[in-house]
Amino acid sequence: MKKKYTFAILALVFLGMLTASILYLIYGDIAVLNSKGIIAHQERDLMILSTALMLIVVIPVFILGILFVWKYRSQNKKGKYDAEWDRSTVAEAIWWGIPFLIVSVLAVIIWKSSHSLDPYKPLGEGQPLKIQVVALQWKWLFIYPEQKIATVNVVQFPEKTPIHFELTSDAPMNSFWIPQLSGQIFAMSGMTTQLHLMADGIGDYRGSSANISGTGFAGMTFTAESRSQSDFDHWVDKARQSSKSLYLESYKQLAKPSENDPISFYKLTDDELFHWIVMKYMMPCEVDSCSEN
Repeated sequence: MKKKYTFAILALVFLGMLTASILYLIYGDIAVLNSKGIIAHQERDLMILSTALMLIVVIPVFILGILFVWKYRSQNKKGKYDAEWDRSTVAEAIWWGIPFLIVSVLAVIIWKSSHSLDPYKPLGEGQPLKIQVVALQWKWLFIYPEQKIATVNVVQFPEKTPIHFELTSDAPMNSFWIPQLSGQIFAMSGMTTQLHLMADGIGDYRGSSANISGTGFAGMTFTAESRSQSDFDHWVDKARQSSKSLYLESYKQLAKPSENDPISFYKLTDDELFHWIVMKYMMPCEVDSCSEN
């Protein structure tokens, strides 16, 4: 009787842990599952579907593992050993056929989603808002070439508007990630990568670096703010009134390594700054700052 009680207690503990995990997934604030953008919605659905398909194999394996251990334990004299199971055609068909079918279905889903969720693929109709992103040590610089402003560690854009990010790095390779709006994409020096996303509504979303980049990595975060068009226009006007200007020389000071930088705003007075940041790693050393960088 004691063994039966032990088994019952273990079963209840397992069910309790499973229930707690499910409730946490449903009601917990998990960014990648609490999606707020058109791309993030599709990525969330893809993760859930892929996980559900794989659980078709995983769950029966765990259940059968527990049953086999219980049935064929040394104390159970009724457990019959059948040496011919290794030649069972039915068993072989099940444990090879079902995984093969699942992998085949996943292959088709991943193939289609790899194209539909291509970060370089523009979203929606109309002209997207262009934002240039520079990964520094250990902060994020956002340049709005059309609005003639720049910000550090905060990026704002209108809701339900396609956003086109152009990313590069003036530091070690980094990864730009707003979990509730899209997947991550790398930012690398000497080249540009692209990311398109769109927010469903108004809100503030945590952005971060998804690639370890040294001492200040933990503090390399930013806030992505989705606002109404009128609020965004007001925000741009306010940023244009900043007393600080961003041009080549002031950028060189900003680009120096620093940790936990506060949010700051700049007037953009150099339209070619982002292009210079990308090309500085590709141009010969007659560039005036080559020796400094």
